Amino acid sequence: MQKSAISSGIQQSTHELSKSDEANRQQAPLALILEQFHTSEQGLTNQEAKERLAAIGPNELAVVRRTAGLQQLLVFLANPLVVILLLASIFAALLGEAINAMIIATMVLLSVALNFFQTYRSQRAVERLRKGVALTSLALRDGSWVELPRRELVPGDVIRLAAGDLVPADARLLQAVSLHVQQASLTGESMPVEKEARDLTSATKNLANARNMVYLGTSVVSGTATAVITLTGRATAFGDVAARLATRPPETEFERGLKTFGFLIMRTVFFLVLFVFLVNIAFRHNPFDSLLFAVALAVGLTPEFLPMITTVTLARGASHMAKRKVIVKNLAAIQNVGSMDILCSDKTGTLTSGNMVLDQHLDPFGNPSERVLLLAYLNSYHETGIKSPLDTAILQHDPLDIQAYRKLAEIPFDFERRRLSVVVECDGQPLLITKGAPESVLEVCSSYEVDGKRSVFDAEARARCEATHRGLSAQGYRVLAVAYRSVPDRENYGIDNEKDVVLTGFVTFFDPPLEDAATMLQALHTAGVEVKILTGDNELVTQHVCSQVGLSPERIVLGDELDTMSDVALTHVAEQANVFARVSPAQKNRILLALKRRSHVVGFLGDGINDAPSLHAADVGISVATAVDVAKDAAEIILLERSLQALHDGILEGRKAFGNVMKYVLMGTSSNFGNMFSMAGASLFLPFLPMLPTQILLNNFLYDLSQVTIPTDHVDASFMLKPRQWDIRLIRDFMLYIGPISSIYDFLTFFIMLRVFHASEALFHTGWFV
Repeated sequence: MQKSAISSGIQQSTHELSKSDEANRQQAPLALILEQFHTSEQGLTNQEAKERLAAIGPNELAVVRRTAGLQQLLVFLANPLVVILLLASIFAALLGEAINAMIIATMVLLSVALNFFQTYRSQRAVERLRKGVALTSLALRDGSWVELPRRELVPGDVIRLAAGDLVPADARLLQAVSLHVQQASLTGESMPVEKEARDLTSATKNLANARNMVYLGTSVVSGTATAVITLTGRATAFGDVAARLATRPPETEFERGLKTFGFLIMRTVFFLVLFVFLVNIAFRHNPFDSLLFAVALAVGLTPEFLPMITTVTLARGASHMAKRKVIVKNLAAIQNVGSMDILCSDKTGTLTSGNMVLDQHLDPFGNPSERVLLLAYLNSYHETGIKSPLDTAILQHDPLDIQAYRKLAEIPFDFERRRLSVVVECDGQPLLITKGAPESVLEVCSSYEVDGKRSVFDAEARARCEATHRGLSAQGYRVLAVAYRSVPDRENYGIDNEKDVVLTGFVTFFDPPLEDAATMLQALHTAGVEVKILTGDNELVTQHVCSQVGLSPERIVLGDELDTMSDVALTHVAEQANVFARVSPAQKNRILLALKRRSHVVGFLGDGINDAPSLHAADVGISVATAVDVAKDAAEIILLERSLQALHDGILEGRKAFGNVMKYVLMGTSSNFGNMFSMAGASLFLPFLPMLPTQILLNNFLYDLSQVTIPTDHVDASFMLKPRQWDIRLIRDFMLYIGPISSIYDFLTFFIMLRVFHASEALFHTGWFV
């Protein structure tokens, strides 16, 4: 009974913590965390774990509830334009126009197929996300370390992590040794984050700053750790991403425009049919013939070929974009990208290469120094274990000949020292080389070296060196300090040897922007697309990248500021600011939705797990070929090359496709309305129906058939200069003005046939049809 109560309590604690007590997991004393989860540093017994697994469920992400096919179909059929087309198909069949009915039905079926494909893509993205985590993990059960399937882990389990491991659940660190975790997929932070097992003085909602926590889906770059699991499955931060992807994407601008256009056609059809039918009844025409005539008018007013014209136009645009190495997964995305007026982009991997490079090697006062590069290279080369991105950048910068140096020892990195040292020998002289955080290296330096001359530190020189590295950090660089000293030849070396070292200078790193980023951002601005940066990285690095790509933000809005903003305030800030730093996935979503509420068509460009919800929520989600699988699955457009030129070309292609669709809509609706207006007017004074129902349908079909070449038509350059959206007022005005103007010629034809040629009913039908 007691064990059952404990399992129930764990289930309740897990639910509460996942919803509202993230701060408790970070800030509470470790002993309290262990007490809350009824566990200890010795882990759980197999029996306890079994009971918790039964109560809480497996450590799996939310299983997608696949919407029944019939339910999906009913949702799609609620679109007013689809309703009109289906009714038109039915009435065309009743009037004996089987071919016309089949064509209309085929258009609807094509649209249904596209809708099912979009739903399938969303479900597939979640399935891929569920598979992108560790399959097994080391857990402490009954006092022994055992390898268990990830799905069997429960809150309270103690797990072991080592370099190369994927973190299997959200957990609080018990012990950590030189632990570095790559969180870019969740937070957007380009550098691995140092983790340590200590209580935080204050909690943070930004996962990047939770140094005593590890999260499901992140990976261990270096070091080892033990941790107690606090959240599993869909309650985790990673699981929240999966839950968002499982939902239906918000309605896009194209879908909104199509629905509004459908309502316009529906209202027009209803009032026109009602008017014609009542007029014919008032003039004592045959009620059944009058009904058939009115229904034929309704069918004639419907743009039956709109789905086909749209599909062919978009498919042609997708083909052109594929030649430019851009994959379009959802055809409607082409029109959405053409209508886009705001592009929100992550920084890492989209505007930048995603790989750290060594930029400068400087002496203590900021002057170039080859000596610094050599010592940094020796330190990184002889460091054991998995290389950090900064070590990799040093080794790839400029390979040096170091055959004269032999490694003697290594003093590993730890969080208290925040530096790493190696001892090498050259010409029989042992040399200790230290590399690490500038503050930690400077505290063990007693002198510095400039141009080969060594000088003892005084207050002025130390202040100048500190100003050098702080100035570099303020510019957005990652900075490491490098120092050395000669040491006596001995069997073992330790931390006590890291003293009285000589500062030789600093090495700086940054994530370089793509070659065409600055040029293409300017091209996007010229094309009427405003670019906003949404990144999980810090404001200094973000400012540095922005300056390199030509963005000059008046202010950088931080994620912590967004937490205190109401939705109304955020709507204003989201429009005014163009750079947001230290933002979480949920905050990115809030920004996107705030912009969409102001009727902007919003695109999002990203490549990490943390970007997937935003890719899913945007009007058009854009990713790159090197992105994580879940980001590519959540996106609608994928750039096969890291080049914004392809995106710019896609925007122009989308505007061209939209322009051709609008040609059909404007010509079709105005022509059809003009014909229907003429027939309605003729019904007022003719003693017979002005045209047979079958002639109306055939005339409409032949006219639509003449428009099938529209997808290959050219679009005026002026139309391509700015984003284009559905303008229902323009469509309505064009239809109501141009349609009746064309009817003037119809009424002139009526007059000639009746007054000049004295046409009979049959001749009148034939003459006007021809």
